[in-house]
Amino acid sequence: MKTYGHIAEALSRPALIRAEDARYLLRFESMKVASARAALQAALDAGRVRPGGTVIDSSSGIYAYGLALACHEAGVRCRIVGSTTIDEGLRVQLLALGVHLEQMPPSESLKLDQDRRVRRIAELLAEDPSLHWMRQYHDPVHYLGYRDIARNAAAELSATGVRSLRLVAPVGSGVSSGALRLGFEEAGLRVRLVGVQPFGSMTFGAEHVADPAMLIAGIGSSIRFENVRHRLYDVIHWVSFDLARGGAHRLLADHALFAGLSSGAGHVVAGYEQDHDDHDDPVDATVQVLPDTGHRYLRALTEPLPAEAEPVWPRLVDDPSDIVLPWSRMSWSGRPGPT
Repeated sequence: MKTYGHIAEALSRPALIRAEDARYLLRFESMKVASARAALQAALDAGRVRPGGTVIDSSSGIYAYGLALACHEAGVRCRIVGSTTIDEGLRVQLLALGVHLEQMPPSESLKLDQDRRVRRIAELLAEDPSLHWMRQYHDPVHYLGYRDIARNAAAELSATGVRSLRLVAPVGSGVSSGALRLGFEEAGLRVRLVGVQPFGSMTFGAEHVADPAMLIAGIGSSIRFENVRHRLYDVIHWVSFDLARGGAHRLLADHALFAGLSSGAGHVVAGYEQDHDDHDDPVDATVQVLPDTGHRYLRALTEPLPAEAEPVWPRLVDDPSDIVLPWSRMSWSGRPGPT
């Protein structure tokens, strides 16, 4: 058994769970710990941050927790401009870890929530130039933390005969899904990347379709994220709040995994992609990324589910302008991002 020097190091290592013969779950307790640790260490090594200094960033939740843990481990102070989606449980943890937390007021839209946070970061940097902005949405240094994770998972998968895989992951800032793909490919596996988005996110051109029930700032965006490398994605799915919630319930019932709404959306997508693989060059396995647990989505997950209806399948579209609720799918095929 490995002994860890800090809980942040332990949380940086996900579990690879074999759910079915050709289906795997890459389960994180809190995914962005790995990203934040690597990015902060790079800043310390380069002298951009010194022990006892202060870093700042914006977050919808799990990056705030990851950065707080990384700062605690490294002896660095942490400021977070937080989304309205940060719940009381996470807030208590952040404050106990010494984070200076400034949380945005309740918001009805992803755009308003993110715009407020971006403006506030700019104000704080102008007031105190000594702050180091981690820029999780824009600085490619955040790719570093996931490459080793992918290479380690690739070694386990290769031992079972897997030579190619379908990677299903929330897009979010683009870092985890993009870096995992690159890491798997560096390990010699062929990868097809399937990204999961909420409606209303501009990252792949869905800002014109709103899902009033959905505010999952961690998997979508109302602003441009420079860390999203659009050409890495083969397929994009846009999934509604209700389908994501149902998927989270099925993850728990089928695999005993209590995971968040982005994982629920990914579970719906992974099942569809595996059952409808009519590609000329099929893959050996599906690997679905589960970024965090379901605790901060407890209120949404405990609301009664709608009555069982006919199975829902995605609308297949050739352009983001044609997407509709509750679920749409597009073969992105490595094209550039929307202009």
